Amino acid sequence: MKEAFLVDENSGKKYDLWEPRWCSEEKSPLSFSKTEGITPQSIKNSTRSIWRYEKAFPCKIPNPVSLGEGCTPLVPFRYRGTKALFKLEWFSPTGSFKDRGASVMMSFLKQQDIQEVVEDSSGNGGAAIAAYGAAAGISVNIVAPSNASPPKIAQIKSYGAKIHLIPGTRENTEQAALEMAKNIFYASHNWHPFFLQGTKTLGYELWEDLGFNAPDNIIIPTGAGSNVLGCYMAFMELLEAKQILKLPKIFVVQPKNCCPIVACWKDGMGALESLIFTKTIAEGTAIKKPIRLPKIIDILKKTRGGGLAVTEEEILKATLELSKNGFFVEPTCASAAVGLEKLRAMNLIGSDQTTVVVLTGSGLKSSDFFTENVELQ
Repeated sequence: MKEAFLVDENSGKKYDLWEPRWCSEEKSPLSFSKTEGITPQSIKNSTRSIWRYEKAFPCKIPNPVSLGEGCTPLVPFRYRGTKALFKLEWFSPTGSFKDRGASVMMSFLKQQDIQEVVEDSSGNGGAAIAAYGAAAGISVNIVAPSNASPPKIAQIKSYGAKIHLIPGTRENTEQAALEMAKNIFYASHNWHPFFLQGTKTLGYELWEDLGFNAPDNIIIPTGAGSNVLGCYMAFMELLEAKQILKLPKIFVVQPKNCCPIVACWKDGMGALESLIFTKTIAEGTAIKKPIRLPKIIDILKKTRGGGLAVTEEEILKATLELSKNGFFVEPTCASAAVGLEKLRAMNLIGSDQTTVVVLTGSGLKSSDFFTENVELQ
């Protein structure tokens, strides 16, 4: 495969792959020129991590930084009467799906000889970048809101990363990180295109899990949308490589208290102007304006999927109910189980279809939540 180059997603301007950058000169997101899908024969079966799909990446990375991420369980389960396959992404080294993206991004930055990075994150992304930075020998600065979950901050610190706590909103945190990025490389899991190359391995893994077939539906708890973007990328590559016959429908689930994607899916991009945001227990999806929002909406249309908003009470009950069935997950991803029940009730997914529910993070990430609410069971 010809080596790819970077492309400004808005203007189409091209950049050399090996020039260290996280956005275009116009501050637009970057993606890659066309990448090609792989065949079952291209999988490196001796490797038990996402790097078994290394031939699907835009360039060769000879010395990957891996902690064994990927190859997570896919478990059949009937939730409130609807059968599904639960993809247990919390079986990852730092306890969340973001290890996939962190592994590929930090591997690439190491290859570019980046010595120090800064990232803004309220929890899981920061933990992943901190862990893989430690494994890569790269110094990591994590800028986080001052009200971020103490267990998540403790996890980030444990990897040796420097924590910078910022008062105010998530937007204040991002601005502080961008100020630091004037002198330190900005390794944002929301911005850097190689992070999405890591999350696309979720799609390839589901394809392999299902005997090299695509599922009918994928239900994803969504904040910035990296799993949506990654899954779509993988299945489009597989479709164009004639390895699958059709794209799976992709469904986004968000908390009603912070649901910009669902609002724009239903009412157009103008819906952002009147949307009111309030605090949610699904803190990992509390992103007010995803960087690639128009692209995510386009994916929902192209896959004939959709978006669904769920209440705080529904998320709370689902989190505790999943625990009662052995699935100890954080509230952020329990919202996807609520989405499964509602989508089935609306006949948007069929009882005889193959439906994957992505459970993104461990309940250990939300120990405060369980301490406060476990007595409600």
